[in-house]
Amino acid sequence: MTKSVGVHEAKTHLSRLLDDVAAGEEVVITRRGEPAARLVALGKGTPRVFGIDRGRLVIPEDFDAPLDDQMLDGFEAGA
Repeated sequence: MTKSVGVHEAKTHLSRLLDDVAAGEEVVITRRGEPAARLVALGKGTPRVFGIDRGRLVIPEDFDAPLDDQMLDGFEAGA
């Protein structure tokens, strides 16, 4: 179910509107009769798994080696 409220009412009754949203209701906030925002409950989302991309990126041993002159000139030419 969707409820529509004006900005003033939304500011005045935010706690009540949050309770309504937590109960499954959707609230559309209007400004001068036109929809401006929609207040909905956040989904639970998926938990983050640490290390999920392990092994997908390989950093070469010489990643921090000085650039050769040609490469360096290419970067400095745009400055």
